Amino acid sequence: MKKRVCFATSTRADWGLLQPLALALRDGGGVEVQVLATNMHLMPRYGYTVGEIEAAGFAVDASVPVDVQGDDDASRVHVMAQCMAGAADAFARLRPDAVVILGDRYEMLAIASSAATMHIPVIHIAGGEISEGALDDAFRHAITKLSTLHLTATEPYRRRVIQMGEAPDRVVNTGAIGVWNAMNIKAMTRAELSADLGFDLDRPFALVTYHPATNDLEASPAERAGELLDALDAFPGLAAIITYPNNDAHGAHIIDRLTAYAASRRDRVLPVQSLGMLRYHSLLRLASVVVGNSSSGIVEAPSAGVPTVDIGMRQRGRMAGPSVIHCGDDAASIREAIARALSPDMQALAARRQNPYGSPGTLGRMTDAVLAFVATLPCPPKTFYDIEY
Repeated sequence: MKKRVCFATSTRADWGLLQPLALALRDGGGVEVQVLATNMHLMPRYGYTVGEIEAAGFAVDASVPVDVQGDDDASRVHVMAQCMAGAADAFARLRPDAVVILGDRYEMLAIASSAATMHIPVIHIAGGEISEGALDDAFRHAITKLSTLHLTATEPYRRRVIQMGEAPDRVVNTGAIGVWNAMNIKAMTRAELSADLGFDLDRPFALVTYHPATNDLEASPAERAGELLDALDAFPGLAAIITYPNNDAHGAHIIDRLTAYAASRRDRVLPVQSLGMLRYHSLLRLASVVVGNSSSGIVEAPSAGVPTVDIGMRQRGRMAGPSVIHCGDDAASIREAIARALSPDMQALAARRQNPYGSPGTLGRMTDAVLAFVATLPCPPKTFYDIEY
């Protein structure tokens, strides 16, 4: 009987990263792939992106809707509780042999907790990383301790996971799957994107994503986003495609701020609920600069040959290539960083595509590691690996 591997996904971003691995396992790996979708995938405000899963040829085997009552931290705890209970019901019905989880979001911690409690091994992608400006940093490390197989994006991240007590033979440096996507996707043309989005792309443009920095206690996310929008106004010749933030606490306030901003600048600013993997990576290749605080600007943008302006503390601690410019949260600092990113010197540096996350064989290594692991299932409980000093 085929082993059942369940992919848990909650956002446009993680599904875009998981999709190639899910396809590789389904089409050539001899495993039964299941999909559990929750949170933002099921929310109209964020584009109801469960359709992107179905468009890729996958059935959604389990949907776990959550009722977000507010835009504060406590509401996210309630979402975690709903997600944990819903995942338990889904796992009891689907009976997966393993669960694949990517990253560091609060709902992924809930799903990992359900799986571990039900003795279902967790395969964790992108552990060992650091992003000090968000609660995700702690969630990521907690998921690591709930997981049995670890697929990391760089060798330093692999060593960090081992440092956390994970057995070296269960920690594999595969490279970042987002970079593999950026290098291997069959991109849409500029004309196709312009027609699809209804927006003129025959000009310089910025690709902008700004999420709440959930460990930033000095100013509200909406205020921080306002500084970014003020900075963009200093470049009237630079169009902007601004994707919605995720639904972390206070993300709704950012959406309100950016939609009001875009409404009075329709000629050069386009807000988009969700671009999806194809449109996002196609735009990434054409953009003049990536601006915001998303991990994509650090992990994927360098391999597309575009400079990144990384704002504030959200991604602090994450490894970054030379085409990533870190700056403060204030409008003046952001303006200065964008001007530097648009300079001929920085454009030439970005064109070299130097990226610590890049590795041409990433998808193959991930597929092989998962197949080798599931072939050993069921596995005994893991033990803590002590480093010798």
